[in-house]
Amino acid sequence: MGSYTPKNILITGAAGFIASHVANRLIRSYPDYNIVVLDKLDYCSNLKNLLPSKSSPNFKFVKGDIGSADLVNYLLITESIDTIMHFAAQTHVDNSFGNSFEFTKNNIYGTHVLLEACKVTGQIRRFIHVSTDEVYGETDEDAVVGNHEASQLLPTNPYSATKAGAEMLVMAYGRSYGLPVITTRGNNVYGPNQFPEKLIPKFILLAMQGKPLPIHGDGSNVRSYLYCEDVAEAFELILHKGEVGHVYNIGTKKERRVIDVAKDICRLFSVDPETSIKFVENRPFNDQRYFLDDQKLKILGWSERTIWQEGLKKTIEWYTKNPNWWGDVSGALLPHPRMLMMPGGIERHPEGSEEEKSESFVPSNTRMLVPPSKSCSSPRKPPYKFLIYGKTGWIGGVLGKLCEKQGIPFEYGKGRLQDRSSLLADIQNVRPTHVFNAAGVTGRPNVDWCESHKAETIRANVAGTLTLADVCREHGLLMMNFATGCIFEYDAKHPEGSGVGFTEEDKPNFFGSFYSKTKAMVEELLKEFDNVCTLRVRMPISSDLNNPRNFITKISRYNKVVNIPNSLTILDELLPISIEMAKRNLRGIWNFTNPGVVSHNEILEMYKQYIDPKFTWANFTIEEQAKVIVAARSNNEMDASKLKKEFPELLPVKESLIKYVFEPNKTNSTQ
Repeated sequence: MGSYTPKNILITGAAGFIASHVANRLIRSYPDYNIVVLDKLDYCSNLKNLLPSKSSPNFKFVKGDIGSADLVNYLLITESIDTIMHFAAQTHVDNSFGNSFEFTKNNIYGTHVLLEACKVTGQIRRFIHVSTDEVYGETDEDAVVGNHEASQLLPTNPYSATKAGAEMLVMAYGRSYGLPVITTRGNNVYGPNQFPEKLIPKFILLAMQGKPLPIHGDGSNVRSYLYCEDVAEAFELILHKGEVGHVYNIGTKKERRVIDVAKDICRLFSVDPETSIKFVENRPFNDQRYFLDDQKLKILGWSERTIWQEGLKKTIEWYTKNPNWWGDVSGALLPHPRMLMMPGGIERHPEGSEEEKSESFVPSNTRMLVPPSKSCSSPRKPPYKFLIYGKTGWIGGVLGKLCEKQGIPFEYGKGRLQDRSSLLADIQNVRPTHVFNAAGVTGRPNVDWCESHKAETIRANVAGTLTLADVCREHGLLMMNFATGCIFEYDAKHPEGSGVGFTEEDKPNFFGSFYSKTKAMVEELLKEFDNVCTLRVRMPISSDLNNPRNFITKISRYNKVVNIPNSLTILDELLPISIEMAKRNLRGIWNFTNPGVVSHNEILEMYKQYIDPKFTWANFTIEEQAKVIVAARSNNEMDASKLKKEFPELLPVKESLIKYVFEPNKTNSTQ
């Protein structure tokens, strides 16, 4: 059997997990090989994965998409590429259920572009296509012989179907045009640098945080795991010894149930599996077992070196030393993650100092290559585009102005929330990366209106919000939902003045208004959507004291006010934080208020001090207030510690009021 020696290798997707280990290995071991890495830096890629190679003279990084024919052709010609190792792909099965078109675009169309470029240039001597064991479909539970390379392909989910489709193209180009192709199909891989949407790094990070490990179904599903360096060695062997036209399984006969993987991780963290493992709803179709016959690769000369216990220990040590390698990954740690797959790719800036960022993000010898074509002279696609509902509302209007100020492209939704077809049209037309829902009914001029317009209130606040959340989930989009904290009232466990606030986990206890009932109802239902970030707003205040919806404007115009402490949302400080939360892909429920409480009298004292020294007001009791309003009002303190932990710079409510509201409006007469 002959040996192949490449000169100039293009590795696609090598800022990702497996390919980065392969690239670093080849760059280190073969200084005579020139390695060009092409990666669009999607959510699961990170240039830090290539740090070991950044100073190597035989390494070059190009940021770009394999779907760009101009770029691919340009690289093949200018870099004299003779070998392609094609790893780039969308790989997470959960994502494929919610955004399958992106999988078709990346995995099939991207592969087709590469193959066509190889055909046109006629210079490729090896095309190694990286596929997956999932193309074989589910293996029988009692099977003692694994799928061999000639087994029928029977994919069971959109991800594996696109990988099987790509394989068919590779095989066709090999037969029709004589392209020297080799295909690999591998078991699950684990180890350092893996994005934590995958099982093992997810469980490790959750265990590090003392959180439960979520297991789909009953955990009886069986998987085979290979350590990343063993897999990199397999690709090194296939590159040099693999036969053109052949398929090679990269696998192990050592199988593990998912529940046993979780238990092993619990033991290494010295936590009790019984209390640390949580069983969650299974995904739509979760193959019970993938089992490969790995004999062909063993004959070629490869064997698994790293035993499970050793590999798992190494992996845990790496994540323990590098907990912030990926930045904020809270969205990936959900039981059913649906990460945002941005069509243009997204640059992930590493954590750390500015010096660290510049050194680790762009290797010193990196050249960003672009082909001399019209298609590449267009402006770079921005990483974010927001679709905002609630254009005529207060919060929606301010969000638009903030986006303009920050240079974030956005459009307001034209569809009505309860009209599914119009929401689908908005998403098709705008193609957003995030959706903000600031629409809904609060009442005209106040919540009393909802008491006599219950059908309209349900239609907007419940049906509309749920429809938008579902449409967003279908398209793999995160929905930032502006909700309310007016679903609680002081009680025995949270007495007024105690400093004990209602947390995100507390159940609503205030149903005095129909508005609050609908908001509590929809919040509970939205918990079933893993693509929603719910922001509980309370008595919003902004620096615009002419806005009639501003809480300060309201109470300064009342004849009498109730004096009771409440949590508040200072919009000038918190709305920019909502944009940052979207960028971080944060999910779940958040008390969206400043820490602490302030009473109505304290607010009006500030108003008198900063705005109108002659201002006077009178108080009345809650009982007296009840005689002049239709629906009861919510009074409570919200626990903002979760938000404060995520954003340590968040000011206490009184300090925020002074800085963002009263100081900017200070009149000459009070200065």
